[in-house]
Amino acid sequence: QVQLVESGGDVVQAGGSLRLSCAASGRFFSLNAMGWYRQAPGKQRELVAGITSSGYTNYADSVKGRFTISRDNAKNTVYLQMNSLKPEDTAVYYCNLAFPTNWRPKSDSWGQGTQVTVSS
Repeated sequence: QVQLVESGGDVVQAGGSLRLSCAASGRFFSLNAMGWYRQAPGKQRELVAGITSSGYTNYADSVKGRFTISRDNAKNTVYLQMNSLKPEDTAVYYCNLAFPTNWRPKSDSWGQGTQVTVSS
């Protein structure tokens, strides 16, 4: 089973930037689409961005133009560069393997997530 470890969350002011990382175990990382998801207090977990094994990307409308997802298959790591952060980006961010057809998470097993807090 794939293990996922997210890192890079912090407290930043509005307009600031953060880079999140997700390290994945397992031999088949490069063959899988990956997604970044977030969950704010009192809200359901939602897709933020996804990337296929070939590098095709998909973004939630709320983050288009501000966030960039990328992956390094040699390091089994997926990244989320977040710029122009807004208070509404405050959430716990998670990564997971994803179905590239609908970007729903593939695994029921989630990492601990990483907290992003954006102050106004």
